[in-house]
Amino acid sequence: MARFCRAISRYSCHMEYSPEFKKNHSTAYLAEEYERLEKEAREAKEAAGADADLLAMAEEDAARVKGRQAEILADIEKILAKDKEEAEKPKSVIMEFRAAAGGDEANLFARELRDMYTKYAEARNWKTRSIDELTIEIMGSAAYDALRYETGVHRVQRVPLTEKSGRIHTSTASIAVLPIRTKPTIDINPSDIDMEFSRSGGAGGQNVNKVETAVRLIHRPTGVDVRSSSERSQKANREKAMEILVAKLEAAHEEEQARKNAAERKAQVGTGDRSEKIRTYNFLQDRVTDHRLKESWHNLPKVMLGGIDGIVEALQAAAASGGVGPAEEE
Repeated sequence: MARFCRAISRYSCHMEYSPEFKKNHSTAYLAEEYERLEKEAREAKEAAGADADLLAMAEEDAARVKGRQAEILADIEKILAKDKEEAEKPKSVIMEFRAAAGGDEANLFARELRDMYTKYAEARNWKTRSIDELTIEIMGSAAYDALRYETGVHRVQRVPLTEKSGRIHTSTASIAVLPIRTKPTIDINPSDIDMEFSRSGGAGGQNVNKVETAVRLIHRPTGVDVRSSSERSQKANREKAMEILVAKLEAAHEEEQARKNAAERKAQVGTGDRSEKIRTYNFLQDRVTDHRLKESWHNLPKVMLGGIDGIVEALQAAAASGGVGPAEEE
């Protein structure tokens, strides 16, 4: 967008006026004022006719009008920039948990991580809902800022309850944090999407279980697929699945760009790739370590109950200061 205007000698206006500004309720009153001033200056010049004194006064008035119009354009630009920022700000996040290495123990750990983040969100009065067994949506304007650095591989080291010999097991689960924006940052061609329907199953009433309300979308160019079965209607599941699909494709694009630019970045919170080992939960030592920060916290029972405030705040502070190192490669 153009730089702010500077009227006459003080303004160099790059942003041009458009009648479209009247269609935006945020800028309509400024657009009307701009046009009123335009009409006022034009009528003053017409009224002056050939009278030299009146023409001089009209020219002075025109200079005043141009200055005010430039200020109006600057205000409109600020408003449009704020509207754009709000539109691009995530309204919620999708968190996907996937068991990686470790068999049943990895599956258990993935569910424990899901519960941990759910409790963390609920403590902040953010609404949560289940998309499927290992996918949740967290709704809150600050949710993405808090959880954006949780993407990656989480490793757990402990003795499983089923382990009779006392041997320590190491298991992993991956997390993907996907922002859901009011206005998507990418365009998807509808003809590139295949759609499948099925019964949702599980709780939800007779309609959910008897009618094909669950929706699966497949983006053919990338092979990315998503499924939504948490809503009560096929239409609602289709809309939710589309939101998740867009978020996945946006994340893949941003991840690719981050990899390309990684060498030029002085500091980073990894590339946001699921293959990066970002954290280890060591139950025997009652310790959780974030490998990007090279920092550890204790009291794992509290952490697993959602007490990750210290970790989240440390990551946010490090990211703001540019002092976070890359994660370890799994």
